[in-house]
Amino acid sequence: MTRTRRPEALIALALLAPFLLTYAVLFVWPTAQLVALTFTKAPLIGAGDWVGFGNYERLWKDRLFWTATWNTLYFVLLTVIPSTLLGLAIALGVNRLKGWAQSLMLAAFFLPYILPVSVVYRIWSWLLDGEFGLLQVPIAALMGENVPVFRVIPLFIPTVALVTVWWLVGFNVLLFIAGLRNISAEIYEAAALDGATRGQMFRRITWPLIWPITVLVATIQLILQLKIFDQIYLFAQGGRTDATLSMVGLIYRSAFQKNQGGYGATVALVLFLLIVAVSVLQYQLLRARGQR
Repeated sequence: MTRTRRPEALIALALLAPFLLTYAVLFVWPTAQLVALTFTKAPLIGAGDWVGFGNYERLWKDRLFWTATWNTLYFVLLTVIPSTLLGLAIALGVNRLKGWAQSLMLAAFFLPYILPVSVVYRIWSWLLDGEFGLLQVPIAALMGENVPVFRVIPLFIPTVALVTVWWLVGFNVLLFIAGLRNISAEIYEAAALDGATRGQMFRRITWPLIWPITVLVATIQLILQLKIFDQIYLFAQGGRTDATLSMVGLIYRSAFQKNQGGYGATVALVLFLLIVAVSVLQYQLLRARGQR
């Protein structure tokens, strides 16, 4: 038995070796270098002086870091849950359609997702332009005057969150549609024969069976939105960028604009640990909720 298992183990290691080597070179080694860089006062490229925990002390006292952290978490709150629930609601509606109507609606909701962020920025900056934007007509009717939403600080993050949900919800719809199609129609037919209403079918059949997809969508969106940068950077051009800065934006400013590689690496490490902690916590909570 031992002699048989030994060649199998060697074959398994040989098959895993390319992946493990690639993983070590592309992830483990750069991560170790990043951690080491946080203890130095280094430029973006090149060695720097050892400062110990100096970068972490500076991070703790940096008002801009806490502003960027709050903006990032606030953005996550405004996007992850709404985009997940909206994606599920749209998928339930699209799944009821048949034939070309279903294909057309699915394509309509998925089309924004394939657009690059620069195109999304152009579309919405034009629609919400403070002077001639088409959406300023209903805004003016409601507020009494045009409102340049991307220049008003309290409205900036919610507006960018709204644009982001519009942009990415099609991906969530696609995942939910795939999950709904895996639910056998015979289950619904049996429930209908027993006199179950649509609401009861959703609560007792659809929701429990679609829950793993919901966990997947929410986790993907959480990781994606914690790394928000492109939309905020583009829409904040010419505005008060300090008040709208995200954590990735702070990394970009520190490392690439101010050439403070050590401090930028420190912010990046904190963001990495935050993503890991929040993602694992959310996944475990959602999975535990689904197992009840």
